[in-house]
Amino acid sequence: MVSVGSKALASRRHRSSISVEDCSMGEDKSTYKSARRKNGMSRKAERGGHGGFDRNDTRQNAFGMIDGGSLNAEKKFSKMKSTSTPQTSFIRKQVDPETTKYFTEISNLFESDTVDFEERSVICGNALAEAEGKEFELATDYILSHTMQSLLEGCNVGDLCNFLHGCAKQFPSIAMDRSGSHVVETAIKSLAMHLQDKDVYPLVEDTLTVICKEIVSNPLDVMCNCYGSHVLRSLLHLCKGVSLESSEFHSRKSSKVLAERLNIKAPRPNEDSGFHIGFPESLKLLVFGLLKGARKDVRILQVDQFGSLVIQTILKSLVGQDDELSHIIPILLGCSEKDSVEGNYIQISVVRDVINLMKETAFSHLMEVILEVAPENIFNELFTIVFKNSLLELSSHPCGNFAVQALISNIKYKHQMELLWSEIGTKVGDLLDMGRSGVVASLIAASQRLQTHEQKCCEALVRAVCSTDESPGCIIPRILYVDRYFSCGDKAKWDFPSGVKIHVMGSLILQTVFRYRSELIQLFITSITSMESNHLLEVAKDSSGARVIEAFLNSDAPAKLKRRLVMKLRGHFGELAMQSSSSFTVEKCYNSSNLSLREAIVSELAALQSDLSKTKQGTHLLRKLDVEGYASRPDQWRSKQASRESAYKEFHDTFGSGRSKSLKTEFLADSSKHTSRPKDVKTIMQEIGHHPTSDIPFLSMSGFKGKSEKGKQGGKTYSRPSTDNNIFDGRKKSSKRKRNNDQSENAEAGKRKRKV
Repeated sequence: MVSVGSKALASRRHRSSISVEDCSMGEDKSTYKSARRKNGMSRKAERGGHGGFDRNDTRQNAFGMIDGGSLNAEKKFSKMKSTSTPQTSFIRKQVDPETTKYFTEISNLFESDTVDFEERSVICGNALAEAEGKEFELATDYILSHTMQSLLEGCNVGDLCNFLHGCAKQFPSIAMDRSGSHVVETAIKSLAMHLQDKDVYPLVEDTLTVICKEIVSNPLDVMCNCYGSHVLRSLLHLCKGVSLESSEFHSRKSSKVLAERLNIKAPRPNEDSGFHIGFPESLKLLVFGLLKGARKDVRILQVDQFGSLVIQTILKSLVGQDDELSHIIPILLGCSEKDSVEGNYIQISVVRDVINLMKETAFSHLMEVILEVAPENIFNELFTIVFKNSLLELSSHPCGNFAVQALISNIKYKHQMELLWSEIGTKVGDLLDMGRSGVVASLIAASQRLQTHEQKCCEALVRAVCSTDESPGCIIPRILYVDRYFSCGDKAKWDFPSGVKIHVMGSLILQTVFRYRSELIQLFITSITSMESNHLLEVAKDSSGARVIEAFLNSDAPAKLKRRLVMKLRGHFGELAMQSSSSFTVEKCYNSSNLSLREAIVSELAALQSDLSKTKQGTHLLRKLDVEGYASRPDQWRSKQASRESAYKEFHDTFGSGRSKSLKTEFLADSSKHTSRPKDVKTIMQEIGHHPTSDIPFLSMSGFKGKSEKGKQGGKTYSRPSTDNNIFDGRKKSSKRKRNNDQSENAEAGKRKRKV
């Protein structure tokens, strides 16, 4: 039996005698490795940044350039960093055998699970007292550092703060160590947990102040170190009062970032806030200390991966503080404070440098955050001074295109969309061909959000994947597999790729498109409803494809066309319901169906009721669709559904809009009665009244925009309203004008019915 409270290890504090039985001091390193793997204590370098779908694309852009700037940036960074003030180095001393023996016994004791909570806290406090003066050696020891983490997790706040005070002078060096970084991050997380007790705030704030002062004395090395960068971001979040487990702290998945940018998922900026009240003074000391100390080395931070991550976190912590951001952002862009003029923050002399920097991975990530947090005056200057006339160049670049995506996602005005469209709107096909589908998706989402250039976006997208003499049925499949379509050598021979995963960006683009008004997306509606049943089933089984079908069913497309799509999935609803990704699609299909189709869906689910009840999504569907009620009492189920349908119809007739749907929507609804469909895109556009001629570009409105068309309705003329305008602008027109437009539409409808 080995006693931790032995005479050889008696410390300054009283230690309770702890007996460790059945624990051998000859325990080899493999035990620690096993424990380390078990506890998930990986020592791998943390990698950060927003990430993105096109980041690693090495294909040439429109200007024949390949991203080769990273190597030059690394050389430049190494040269610049060598001239900076070096961090004070500490010579690591080997932990003496007696201390090693003591902390090994502590580790073995904790692994035995024989210590209760109260006794564990006392043991942790005593052990940390024994570590006094040896914090650096113990924290950076590859094996004993794990024991230190356990002690910091189990001690009280007083012992925790004493440990941090004791290692404050060496905190930067510990933070930059592979093992030490995990120890100090554990200490920071433990501080956060103790903040549930408001009485400890003064003690914790004093500790944070001491640590921050040591860091800001020479911050560059810590900021640009892969381990130190992560520790600094943890410290910033603790001072800000944000949970260290928040999505803002850990780099969010690029798909989630894009979903928010494309208006598919509403951003929730406060979802992780409110963890605690934070430490404003410590945050101010740390933030401005880091920026002040690194100001002379801003060129290094612009291109360094880990330094950029720290700057991104600092910028996010300053959201809402426009004065501070207006001062900091120009400095990060390389602007001189001496030459700054009130009201003009960005200097022309740095524009070319900033454009080139956006082609570097680290600065591209940094620019994304700058565009997200920048005050409006700074954003407008970035838009008009830096990005203007360089949008196509940056959109074509593997890294620069992400900065353009962030720019597009943060514009607020229609005139900004006009400028964007003038530079890249006509290059949609080229951008897709280069693999820059994220830029196209952002452009379409901005159009939908600002309600401008909607029709132009639809036309450009159709033109990019489909010619005038092709069937519209190819539009949806080619966008779903946009990467494979544009990488195909002979596009004329491209066919639906069965068994291949759908491209995420193609899915996001179509989800955005189906939020447009139905009169603008008739070709897309025709395409998805004319897909072959087996192809549609493959799309429904794919998680990205299922979201597209759901978006169509949520759109304002005619109900008859939605039911046409649902009919093609008959016989497979049980199969789809068993998959978690497509179970929501089954529910959407049910909601879009009439009574007979609903009964068909429920009957398929009833056959798999026992299997579905074993899955989470299946249980929800069985309850939501009342499958058990149908299986036991089908007549009662039908009666219940009919009553609901009648009540809904009565409500709609009473409170629904009295105005009929648009003419184009009615045309689509009527076309569902016929089995024959127009042969090609050009014919469809003629049917819905676009009347393209040889002098007018395919699907272009430029040939008749602003012109009048004469009708035979009482000898009067009427103007075709531009579909790029907000449909609600009609409220401002006189009632007489409305009556004239309605009469003209009725006349045109009569012509189209005869033509059909």
